[in-house]
Amino acid sequence: MSTTTPAPESSNAPQEELSTAAANRTVGVRTFRPAIGLAILALVALILFALNAADGSVEFRLSDSGDAIQLPNLSVPVTAYGWVVTVALAALAVFAAVRARSLPRWALILAGCFFVTGFLVWIVGTAQTPSISVTALLAGSVALATPLIFGSLGGLLCERSGVVNIAIEAQLLFGAFSAAVAATVANNVWVGLLAAVIGSMLVSLVLAIFSIKYRVNQVIVGVVLNVLVSGLTGFIFATVLQPNAADFNSPARLPHITIPVLSEIPVIGPVFFDQSIIGYIMYVTVAIVWYALYRTRWGLRTRAVGEHPKAADTLGVSVNALRVRNVLMGGAVAGLGGAFYTLVSVSAFTRDMTSGAGYIALAALIFGRWNPVGALLASLLFGFASNLESILSFLGTSVPSQFLAMLPYIVTILAVAGLVGASRGPAASGEPYVKE
Repeated sequence: MSTTTPAPESSNAPQEELSTAAANRTVGVRTFRPAIGLAILALVALILFALNAADGSVEFRLSDSGDAIQLPNLSVPVTAYGWVVTVALAALAVFAAVRARSLPRWALILAGCFFVTGFLVWIVGTAQTPSISVTALLAGSVALATPLIFGSLGGLLCERSGVVNIAIEAQLLFGAFSAAVAATVANNVWVGLLAAVIGSMLVSLVLAIFSIKYRVNQVIVGVVLNVLVSGLTGFIFATVLQPNAADFNSPARLPHITIPVLSEIPVIGPVFFDQSIIGYIMYVTVAIVWYALYRTRWGLRTRAVGEHPKAADTLGVSVNALRVRNVLMGGAVAGLGGAFYTLVSVSAFTRDMTSGAGYIALAALIFGRWNPVGALLASLLFGFASNLESILSFLGTSVPSQFLAMLPYIVTILAVAGLVGASRGPAASGEPYVKE
């Protein structure tokens, strides 16, 4: 009786599978969502920026009186630029339809720049005085975005490790509270900054214990922490801080550092070289997180734990220990954002003073596709919209301020829905890991 011996599997099978997977990633899945998203933006630009544009031009002031170099003002015709934005977005929509895949990064950045500048020209054109200082607009946007950037980076360190961080709001709020009390009691603003980091890390510790050790639903833990910290700080504020403000709620402010010569450069000088110490720390933190996440062994392990914890475990990575450390580091980063409220923005803590900034930071994290630079740009978009709302209220525009306030959220919904490209978080985010 003859037997058939099965042919041995080719030793090249794993390599062939990897090559096939790489080819699939290169080709990509056909999708028309980016084309649809850009077509919607082009339609909005046509209706608002082109057909309903105000007559005349908008004047952008590029220099202030104290700048070392005086640049001429930039005058932009409102209607003409509206048509330029419409045509550009329509062309990008056609490009996306022909490509039928996720757009390259340069196309997304180009589309974003066209739409944001088109919106800015249109909205300023509706004001009674169609003139705006670019320096004031950018500097104010960065200031308002600073706590959001710290919050989104703190959330990124958690979610890249596989832990959903809904508690960014609690981390920012408790950081602000700790900074105000510690700086006042110690009469030292640097003690307040350290206390903000430690206070936010305590919130992160509770999040890590319940979500990683006891495997409680991470979203529920985050929501409970937000409510708990809001109630706790509100109670202490009403019973202790408010009646004894001089003893517990009168912190000094962190120093504001102006770099000579560089701060006088038009437009970019005040944005990059005329900041509080927290502002400079923010720029450095974004660079450090990006480098550590994509250029170090720790970053490789963090991304592996967030995507495939079982595979990382088989390679000797302690999954839960790494997650705990990263959640604590995320809390420390978010604490710096909390310190901004009481040591830079205002010199006192008030009830719920973060006003939902943690949720906005979470939206910026998703909008930025879980990337440090993307989170930075998304946070700047929220800061830009908030600052523009304040500026236009003084210029006297006919557009309701509520429209400006809701614009970033509309863009975020479109981004999360994938209409401007795929937005996928870490595969293991929100899933507790149990070692077999």
